[in-house]
Amino acid sequence: MIANRLVPNSYVSCQSALAHYGLIPEYVPVTTSVTTARPARWDTPLGSFEFRHVKVELLRGYRLTDLGDNQQAFVATPEKALLDLIYLQPGGDSPNYVRELRLQNLDRLDMAELQRQADLANSPKLHRAVKVVRELARSEEYTTL
Repeated sequence: MIANRLVPNSYVSCQSALAHYGLIPEYVPVTTSVTTARPARWDTPLGSFEFRHVKVELLRGYRLTDLGDNQQAFVATPEKALLDLIYLQPGGDSPNYVRELRLQNLDRLDMAELQRQADLANSPKLHRAVKVVRELARSEEYTTL
């Protein structure tokens, strides 16, 4: 909620949203948001907030999310948070990078939506990443049986 107020027209994404959805095991000390504004970082008594720049056409795939206590914030969907992270990370589409994320609960990802978001971005990098995530999800299914 604070991140949304610091930079209007931004939404929480990347590791922050992935942790919110339980898709990565780590605690994330910095709230990362995506915006079309200039990149910035604020360290405040209420926490650290980082804002990453994306092109206007990539500013989608988020929703107003209930945070409890009558608070709401714009947060990327799980699929868009993963793709934002991969898009913004040099080499983010490499199988090694995706494995290093230690993704968990991949059954919470809608693979059709993941593909749709990659298609909307029209990014070969994101298409390669979707393939890696699909393979990882399939391999995890077999190891949990």
